[in-house]
Amino acid sequence: MFEYFPENYIWSLGVAATLNSGGMIDEVDRACRPIREAAGKGDAGTRDLMLAWKRVADQVAEQAEEAEKAGHLRTAGQKWFRSAAYVCQAERMLSSKDPERIPFYQQGLDALQRSFDLIDPATTRVAVPFEGGELPAYFMKAHRANGSPAPVMIMWNGLDSTKEHMYCSEWPQELAARGISTLMVDCPGSGEALRFAGLTSRVESEDWAKACVDYLETRDDVDADRLGLVGWSLGGYYAPRAAAYEKRLKLVVAWGANHNWGEVQRRRLEREGENPVPHYWEHVLWVWGETDVDTFVEKAARVQLDGVVEQITCAFLITHGENDRQIPVAYAHRSYEQAVNATKRDLRVFTPEEGATEHVGLDHLPHVGAFTADWIEDTFRELDEAAARA
Repeated sequence: MFEYFPENYIWSLGVAATLNSGGMIDEVDRACRPIREAAGKGDAGTRDLMLAWKRVADQVAEQAEEAEKAGHLRTAGQKWFRSAAYVCQAERMLSSKDPERIPFYQQGLDALQRSFDLIDPATTRVAVPFEGGELPAYFMKAHRANGSPAPVMIMWNGLDSTKEHMYCSEWPQELAARGISTLMVDCPGSGEALRFAGLTSRVESEDWAKACVDYLETRDDVDADRLGLVGWSLGGYYAPRAAAYEKRLKLVVAWGANHNWGEVQRRRLEREGENPVPHYWEHVLWVWGETDVDTFVEKAARVQLDGVVEQITCAFLITHGENDRQIPVAYAHRSYEQAVNATKRDLRVFTPEEGATEHVGLDHLPHVGAFTADWIEDTFRELDEAAARA
């Protein structure tokens, strides 16, 4: 992986993610160059990181406003997109107790909405009804040549990502080009659901899978018989767990196997492996709604897929990086070996020689993204062909 900060894995992973999610190398360099020394401070340097990235995000936003006033709407929309991408990558690094975290996140939301308005009318903000409230989401509508309702992939994030990261990855755009719509959801414990509604995560991810499928079934532009689910990072637990119990899903993808996340937490207590974000234990307590580490680790012991993967009865893809420093590649093999009842199962491990070998392929996101999109396209086509033969 390209490591801008060789002494700081977490910050370097954020840089790689940004460069693989629409960031421009010059703008990223201008954000990072002033904070090279701060990278050595670990968690204590994250406020310096936020201010440095905000400075560049604000500059790009000013350029977007100037372009918009001049009537150059495509240029403005592209700049609003990048400003949002920079904000969202830096925001996820902050302490949950930082008083500027929520306003900073809102800045990213506002910038991305302006990008939608100017250059991407196919993407709209929607709300998924959930237990008397709602899960904020974006829906990217694919246009099919024959005008028929489109298949849909539900996309879930992980421990620290948001629906904005999903959109900025430009992976939903790849699906749309293949005639597949995407519902990008802030699940409990992430994004707006956590920050604004206080919804914390839980073991039973099938609860919000049901809500997502119920919502999609109300839309006349959706082929409700062709729904799939993909989750990256901790979503590599959430998605397979949900597919084991929500039988309306026709396929599921673990974008980074997370077969036993509870075991990972015990290892992190022993300082084994890399953390995904600074202020790690504070962050997981916030996400899971716990007040002390011991209680959290006890709950986290249930966040594992032994005895669950066997209940998946749809098509199942597992992708993983051979050099994932957060989640052992052995978990990908374990999920694959246990998925004996899937209608088909595939495992793809990405190597250092080809890239996409780090956590969820953030070192070469387009590579793992294209493979995954192709697999989904092929699987939906196979389902259609099987239905035509029946």
